[in-house]
Amino acid sequence: MAEENNAEPSLFARSVVLRVPGVEAVEVIRDQRWGGERAFDLYRPPASSEPPPVVVFVTGFPDPGFRAFAGCALKDTAPYRSWARLLAASGLAAVTYSNVEPATDAGAILDYVREHAGELGIDPARCSLWASSGNVPNALAVLGHVTRFPVRCAVLCYGYMVDGDGATAVADAGRQFGFVVPETSVDLIPPHVPLLVARAGLDATPGLNDSIDRFVRCAESRALDVEIVEHPTGPHAFDVMDNSDVSRRVIRRILGFLREQLEA
Repeated sequence: MAEENNAEPSLFARSVVLRVPGVEAVEVIRDQRWGGERAFDLYRPPASSEPPPVVVFVTGFPDPGFRAFAGCALKDTAPYRSWARLLAASGLAAVTYSNVEPATDAGAILDYVREHAGELGIDPARCSLWASSGNVPNALAVLGHVTRFPVRCAVLCYGYMVDGDGATAVADAGRQFGFVVPETSVDLIPPHVPLLVARAGLDATPGLNDSIDRFVRCAESRALDVEIVEHPTGPHAFDVMDNSDVSRRVIRRILGFLREQLEA
C-alpha cells in the first residue's frame, strides 16, 4: 500500500531491520519461469546438507498494477528480497513470485513448488506461508483450502484479515489499495495449522487492526492455534520502517516460529 510520499526512502525501498550472519552467502536463483510469463525467485540456505523447508511469500496485489505504481514486481522490492535472504540465512528456503491473477496464482505457485521440489532442492512436505499487509487476505484464502495446498504453518504480518459480523473494512481497503479479497472465512481455517499474527499497535491503516482483533476473537472461539506477537509502538510495516530493538525482537520471534514448525 502507498503510505509514503516524502523525502524518506519509500516503504518498498527499505530492507528488513534485522540482519543475521550469512545473508550474503545465500544462494539466489532469480526470474525462473512458471505459469507462462510469471516468474519466481528461489533463495536457498548457503550450506544445506539436506533439502530445507520452504516459505512461500503469498501476494495479493496483481503485479501489472503494482508495477505501474512501484516500477517493479512485488517480489523485486527491498522488503521481499531482504526478508527472503533473512529466511535463507536462517536455514529456510524462500520463494517469491510474480502474478497476474493473485487469487489463483497463489495456489498455482504452491502446486509448482511441490511438483518441482526435487529440482529446486527443497522439502515439499515442510512448506509454510508468509504474507503481510494487503497480501494477507489471499493467504487466508489459501489456508481455507489447506487440504489441497498442505502447509505446516503461516506467518501473517500487520495485515487485513477477513470481514465478518457486518464489517466491510477489508473489502473496502481491497478496492482502495488494489489487493484481492477472495471469499473465505475463519471457519475454513483448520485448527491443526499454527498461525503467527504480528500486530503493530500504532498501525494507522483504516480498519486494519480492528480486522486483526476480530479475527483473533473468532479464532479463539474456534480453538485455532494462533500466536499473537504485538509491537505496541510499531507502525504499519514496522519490520522495515521501525529500526528498533522491539522490531527486531518481533522479527526474531517470526524466525523462531517458522523454525519450530518447519524443522520439527
